[in-house]
Amino acid sequence: MQEAMHAAILAPAAVLVLWTLIMLGWMGLTRIPALGGVAGLGKAPPGGRGQDLETVLPPRINWKSHNYSHLTEQPTLFYAVTMILALMGADRIDVALAWGYVGLRIVHSLWQALVNRIPVRFALFNIYTACLVVLAIRAAADCFAVMGR
Repeated sequence: MQEAMHAAILAPAAVLVLWTLIMLGWMGLTRIPALGGVAGLGKAPPGGRGQDLETVLPPRINWKSHNYSHLTEQPTLFYAVTMILALMGADRIDVALAWGYVGLRIVHSLWQALVNRIPVRFALFNIYTACLVVLAIRAAADCFAVMGR
């Protein structure tokens, strides 16, 4: 049972990886048609970056890109914390917090990609960040507890 709980903390991380890839696909599926298909990409200047499209594409198209970028930022800390907890011994609270983090990240993605009203986005950000802070504190406490033995 204990090993299953250690592995259970990895499931939310795996789901967040999959969600990030879904957002990558959604971003591509909205950007390419907005640029005039693949032929439109051929007209892009050499060395162009995604940020260069900010002034070219409508905001609603760019929202998916913004969210994809967000999914490659703070979640890197989440992945590290889940690995630490998997190694140290995650418990039910850790797993629940990890699922809370992932669920709220998905809601945040959908909100940002479809509606993008800042007050709701900011509230979601604060709640899932609180989950991450608690997870990080619990991971650090587990590490220091082992060192103190």
